[in-house]
Amino acid sequence: MATKGTVSHTGRVLSVFRDTVTVAVESTEACGSCASRSACGLGVQSNTRNILVTTSEAHLYSVGEAVVVTTRTQMGLTAVALSYFVPMVILVATLAVAVGVGVSEGLAAAISLLSVGVYYALLWLLRDKLAKKISFTIQKQ
Repeated sequence: MATKGTVSHTGRVLSVFRDTVTVAVESTEACGSCASRSACGLGVQSNTRNILVTTSEAHLYSVGEAVVVTTRTQMGLTAVALSYFVPMVILVATLAVAVGVGVSEGLAAAISLLSVGVYYALLWLLRDKLAKKISFTIQKQ
C-alpha cells in the first residue's frame, strides 16, 4: 500500500464533521519491521490512535468505513522531532545553563521544566500552522 517515502495505516472512520474525518488507526504486524515504530507510537501492540484528517472530500466518508491514512515519512520524522527531540534538548540545555550559572539544582530543574512547558505552549499556539505542514491523506480501502 505504501509507496517509497510514505507511511500508511488502515483504520476505521470514527466521525465526519465538515472538512475533517477522524480515523481510528490500530497498530499492525507490519509495524514490527518498521525502523520508526518506537518513535511513531503506532508500533505498540493493541494501541489505537485517532488521526484527524482534513479533506474537502470528507462528505464522501461514513462512520465505520475502512480507509487508508497516509503521510510522508519526512512529516512523521518532523512530528517526532517536534514532540520528543526538541523538548529534550531544551530541557537538558536549560538545566545545564542554569546549573552552570550557579542556580541551585532544585530551581534549575524547575526552570528547565518551565521552559519545556513554554515550548509546548508555543506548539499549541502554532498548532494550526503546524497542521498545514504535517498532514495526512485519506482514501477508501
